Amino acid sequence: MKKITAIAALLGVSLASTAAFAEPLKIGMITTLSGGGSGLGIGARDGFMLAIEETGNKDIEVVIEDDAMKPDLAVQIADKMIQSDKVDVLTGIIWSNLAMAVVPGAVNQGLFYVSLNAGPSALAGKLCNENYFNAAWQNDNLHEAMGKHANTSGYKKTFILAPNYPAGTDALTGFKRFYEGELAGELYTKLGQSDYASEIAQIRASGADAVYFFLPGGMGIAFMKQYAQSAVDIPVMAPGFAMDQDVLGAIGESALGVFNTAQWSPDLDNDANKAFVEAFKAKYGRIPSIFASQGYDTAKLILSAAAKADVKDKDAFRAALKAADFASTRGDFRFGSNNHPIQDIYVRKVVKSDDGDLTNEVVGVAFEDHQDAYAKDCKL
Repeated sequence: MKKITAIAALLGVSLASTAAFAEPLKIGMITTLSGGGSGLGIGARDGFMLAIEETGNKDIEVVIEDDAMKPDLAVQIADKMIQSDKVDVLTGIIWSNLAMAVVPGAVNQGLFYVSLNAGPSALAGKLCNENYFNAAWQNDNLHEAMGKHANTSGYKKTFILAPNYPAGTDALTGFKRFYEGELAGELYTKLGQSDYASEIAQIRASGADAVYFFLPGGMGIAFMKQYAQSAVDIPVMAPGFAMDQDVLGAIGESALGVFNTAQWSPDLDNDANKAFVEAFKAKYGRIPSIFASQGYDTAKLILSAAAKADVKDKDAFRAALKAADFASTRGDFRFGSNNHPIQDIYVRKVVKSDDGDLTNEVVGVAFEDHQDAYAKDCKL
C-alpha cells in the first residue's frame, strides 16, 4: 500500500490563495497508481496536486494512497482515512466498482466524497446522497454523445464492446440510448483483459460499418494495437479517455483520425483552461489528460467551498460545494439536482500537434448543457 502525504504550500496563484480557512482541511485521495490503470490515476493526482499547490495555503493536507484497482483494498484505505487519518473529504477513485464499494459507506458516515472520475448510474440515481458530488461526469455521458455522433456520421450497423463492470454497462447503455442504428454485436469483456483476438475476429465477421469501444487504460492500448495489426478496415469510435494523452503515446499512429467524445480538451478556448494547460506542461513536461483536468477541477471545487465555509459546518460546506463557484477548465459547469454536472460534451479528433505529439482537437459539440438520465431517480 503506497502512501504519500502532501502539504500544499508552493505556488500561491489561485482563487483560494487569499482565503484563510477557519480550520485546516484534510483531503484523502484514493486512486490507482500501479498496474494497468495507473496512468489514469497518476494524471488525476497530478492535476489535483497542481491546483492544491497553486493555493500556497498551508492549511491543506492531502493524503494519497494507491488502491491498485482492488475494491477490498480501496475499502480498507477509506476506513483508515476516515477513522485514523480523520480526513474531511474523500476523492480520487477512478474505477466504478471501487466507487460502489467505498462511496455509500463513506457518505452515510457523514463524510463528503467528491468524485474526480467514477460516476456509476446508481450513485446518480437511487443511491444519490447529499454528501456525494461528482465533478467529472455520470458514466453514460460521453457514450451518449458518441451514440449521437454515430448517427450524424451515418453509421447504421455498429459493433460495441466494453468491460463487464459498472462503468462498462453504463457505457453501452449510454451509447444505445442515443444511437438509432442497428447493433452488429454487443460484447462485455473481462476487466483487465489484454488479448482481444476473439473479439476482433467477431468484429471482422459481423458486417459492422463501425466499432465503438470503451476499454480504459491498458485495455484500450492493447485493443487498438491488436486491431491495427489485424488489418480490419472498419472505423473505430471511442469515449475521450480511450483516446487521451495518457494512452495516445502507447497506441501510436493508429489513433490518428479517431473521433472521440469528451467534456474537456486541451484546446478549449477559455482562460482557465489555457492557464491550466500551460501550468501543467511547465510542471510535468507533458500535455494534460482528461483525468488531469478532472483532478484539477475537483481540487478547485473543493478549495472554492473551503474558502467560503468551514468543512466542519456540514450544511454550509455542502451548500458551498453545490454552488460550484470556481473557474472550470471545461468552461460552463454547474451541478444538477443530483449533484452531477450539467455541461457541454464535445466531439474530438486525434491529430498531431505542431510539435509532432499526438493529441486531440475539438471538431464539434455533441450536447450543450447535458444532464444525465438518472437525475429523475434521485430524491434529493
